[in-house]
Amino acid sequence: MDVTIPALRKTIAAMTKTPEEWLNEVSPEKPRGIFKLFLGYAPGVGKTYNMLSEAIRRASRGEDVAAGVVESHGRKATAELAAKLDRIPPRKLEYKGTIFEEMDVDAILARKPAVVVVDELAHTNIEGSKHAKRYEDVLELLEAKIDVLSTMNVQHVESVGPTVQQITGVQVRETVPDWVMQRVDEIVLADLTPQALQKRMERGDVYPVDRAQRALSHFFRPGNLIALRELALRQVTGVVDRSLDAYLDKDGAQPAHTVRERIGVCVSSNPAAQYLIARGSRMAQAMGGELYVFYINVGRDTRPEDQKTLAENIRFAENLGGRVVRASSRSVADGVVQLVRENHITQVIFGRSARTGWQRYLYMSAIQRFLRDSPSVDVHIVTQEAR
Repeated sequence: MDVTIPALRKTIAAMTKTPEEWLNEVSPEKPRGIFKLFLGYAPGVGKTYNMLSEAIRRASRGEDVAAGVVESHGRKATAELAAKLDRIPPRKLEYKGTIFEEMDVDAILARKPAVVVVDELAHTNIEGSKHAKRYEDVLELLEAKIDVLSTMNVQHVESVGPTVQQITGVQVRETVPDWVMQRVDEIVLADLTPQALQKRMERGDVYPVDRAQRALSHFFRPGNLIALRELALRQVTGVVDRSLDAYLDKDGAQPAHTVRERIGVCVSSNPAAQYLIARGSRMAQAMGGELYVFYINVGRDTRPEDQKTLAENIRFAENLGGRVVRASSRSVADGVVQLVRENHITQVIFGRSARTGWQRYLYMSAIQRFLRDSPSVDVHIVTQEAR
């Protein structure tokens, strides 16, 4: 049998491979860690308990699992589960004369477990920490090819914040940008019926009884819980749909979509514009479309306070994964018409805040001008509500 020189070289190279190189060929090293999120709709539904239960099961199967941070909130059952995991000591930081403990990212990277437990994804770190937000800590761990199990309630998703405030009257201060949610590989809904959650509250399983009674008459009212649960279910559905689409495209079971909805949201320096952006984001997510946020400079937002709120609106749009487009024009209508054409927008959202007198006339005239000159698009006029 004739053997060529290149074939012989290839055979010799294969014989000299290390066991690690052979193993890597059979099971290639993953490019980054797997991000699994346990999502709930309110405190007490069992997110942390479920997360710890999975971590313990994986450790029992031989995986190297460590606890980066677990917040038991004084709940005995949660603390007992957490004690079964190898805990990486936190980093101690002094802030305004008080010692705080934060997750030690560098210690986790040095220890490099296969899986790390990181509770409360939306947490804001104490000044002096490596990163400002805990989700930034998690992203660094994922880049180091460490799998992460984490938890969060749906009200901390940034695009959901305005809706939660409408429902509950509570403004959520700590949020996670929507683009972080798109990084989630697996999602688990820690679910409990509102009635069962209220029973847990009444028994003092979530908060001390005196505090629980106040919570039951405010945030934990039945109507609030039902609405929050629906929001959580929608978030889970969105992640599952993205996973299915990615699988089908990769598998070739169906062709990728050739036409995607493009939602354009028109904003100003009005703080209520964040409600419109959140609405547009939810529409885009539900349709598997793209979010665009348009700001037309007509020379009105010149005051420092206007510039500040405009910057906040732009930041909010970017955190929700929106593509921000700025333009200058003699009128808002003309500017939006141009951007709709250039970006092939299929649906446009305008806010309605001017309702009476001369302002109402100007607003309706601008809408009529847009409808007259724009290409064929669907137009939504949404009543803006200040946050």
